Amino acid sequence: MFVLSSVLKEVPDELAGKVEFISDSPKEILVHVNFLGFKNLYIDGGIIIQSFLAEDLIDELIISRIPILLGGGLPLLGELDNPLKFTHKSTEVYDNALVKSHFVRAK
Repeated sequence: MFVLSSVLKEVPDELAGKVEFISDSPKEILVHVNFLGFKNLYIDGGIIIQSFLAEDLIDELIISRIPILLGGGLPLLGELDNPLKFTHKSTEVYDNALVKSHFVRAK
């Protein structure tokens, strides 16, 4: 597992040897993990997702929504220099509350 985090500063004891912190650019991270044999990555966290989107490195998006309004907050995906088009693949509803939508990058 690889972690890009501004919150965690060190690996918890129970994850020692299983987690590696990376602080390179998104493109450098992809080169590194592809070299290690990984082809599919789970990228989470607003700023981290935004950095991969800014370099057009996201092939699929899964956005989950729960209908609880908290008020205020930050934009989910932030500003982009150029629009990125995605096509809808599927949407699932769980327990009549959580809505998960899957989108694929249209290039």
